[in-house]
Amino acid sequence: MAETPALDSVDPVTAREFRAAVLEHYRLEGRSFPWRDTHDPWRILVSEFMLQQTQTIRVLPKYLAWFERFPDMECLVDAPLADVYEAWRGLGYNNRALRLRQTAREIVSDHGGSVPVDERSLMALPGIGRYTARAILAFAFGKPGIVLETNIRTAFIFHFFPGAVGVSDRELEPVAAATMDEADPRTWYYALMDYGAWLKKREPNPGRQSAG
Repeated sequence: MAETPALDSVDPVTAREFRAAVLEHYRLEGRSFPWRDTHDPWRILVSEFMLQQTQTIRVLPKYLAWFERFPDMECLVDAPLADVYEAWRGLGYNNRALRLRQTAREIVSDHGGSVPVDERSLMALPGIGRYTARAILAFAFGKPGIVLETNIRTAFIFHFFPGAVGVSDRELEPVAAATMDEADPRTWYYALMDYGAWLKKREPNPGRQSAG
């Protein structure tokens, strides 16, 4: 088993070159999704709920249909639960739909209808863990933080842990911090996701096995 690199192996030059390669790939091959075309925090929050354990190809039509049925947060708050489940059908894990409506209600009742802008408040909402909170902060508010999901893990493991097996998020976090584009974390994480997805198609098992 290959040894994992120490944090000091990610020097500024290596980090800069990695960022440049990932961003250039995104410029040429970046994917387009409606949740990437908005800065609306609520719409981004909804997309993150839908994308939990569900492929983007399945989420895309459901996301568009969702906002035709529930164009804003208040519409979801007032909707019968049966209607919410019907709109969610096909995405699986129906408890996510219930938690999304509960989250909408708490945002309206406790936050004046505005999605919170800090990690602790977001994680206090139903169905939002650390990853989802940080993703919302990065994509909706441009706040830098460590965001790790399957494609991002693939990109980091392929480049910084070649041949390693069972790389943990604890090992990946320093690399994520060292390569972070703090000026534009939104674009950076979209670029990393697309780069990791591309690697999975191009390389045999590019991320090996992540310990999560």
